[in-house]
Amino acid sequence: MNQQDNNLLDAVDARTKLAGSNNMEILLFSLGTHETFGINVFKVREVSKTPKITKAPNMPPGVEGLISLRGNVIPVLSLARSMELSDAPPGLGSAMMVTEYSKRTLGFLVSAVDRIIRVEWDRVRAPESFTNSGGNNFITAITELPNGKLVSILDVEQILANTFGEVPVGDLVRLDEDTDYNVFFVDDSSVARKKIVEVLDKLGVKHKHAVNGLEAWTRLTGMATHAQQTKTDLREEVQLILVDAEMPEMDGYVLTKNIKSDSRFNGIPVVMHSSLSSEANRAMGKSVGVDAYVPKFDGEMLAETMRPMLMKPHKD
Repeated sequence: MNQQDNNLLDAVDARTKLAGSNNMEILLFSLGTHETFGINVFKVREVSKTPKITKAPNMPPGVEGLISLRGNVIPVLSLARSMELSDAPPGLGSAMMVTEYSKRTLGFLVSAVDRIIRVEWDRVRAPESFTNSGGNNFITAITELPNGKLVSILDVEQILANTFGEVPVGDLVRLDEDTDYNVFFVDDSSVARKKIVEVLDKLGVKHKHAVNGLEAWTRLTGMATHAQQTKTDLREEVQLILVDAEMPEMDGYVLTKNIKSDSRFNGIPVVMHSSLSSEANRAMGKSVGVDAYVPKFDGEMLAETMRPMLMKPHKD
């Protein structure tokens, strides 16, 4: 590794202080095309030169093979191949990012790693906010550098679902059919939203959703204001709020702090559901008041976490 790689790793070690400040740090990298891509550094464990990769049979498209990393065998993906970038140059690229998603360690091959930048979540937008984003299914958000260059932030959940398949949701026992249960959830990943809906539908739970933290906060405060005006109990409209951690415009930590500091939401539990599965992120969730933290994506664990909270009688 060169000095730049060491500097990147030193920066990654200091990430946890950002959570809850509505800021994120993005590791910029290239796939050999004209675009600049980014990934949340919370998910990056280390950066190295591309190692020797052992080919293995029956690997999904985009998976180049396996490596042994400190005693653990992990798959290595070519991001350019996984994303089907036709204008990417041939070859594996010169760098590998070792990442952790939902307790799964993976190597991502890229053409080059650039640097880490800090951005505010309110400067991160959904791709459709930019006319030249192209609607790429693998891009979850866009932000802009001071020089005007756009950075495409990857939807790694979508990439992994396309490569390895979606995690199946098993049979779940429905809640009491004589009672209405309502959940409000927010997640910027279309894959995650689809799986959450699958769990809620199997539980027999009604649901509403938003696709980023700011939209969620706007809709939730609107619901709270309506409940005040009509002198109804907000807890009849939403019994539980499910939030992602990293989202455009407002992250889940700030959203949770807003909910927990507003007395109108008293008695409504907040569950954080995130692919950021480290103990540091669990601790950060606890510090802002989440009632439970569930790593993506374990449908049974999510269901069993929500079940007692939904069935618990309301208390004034």
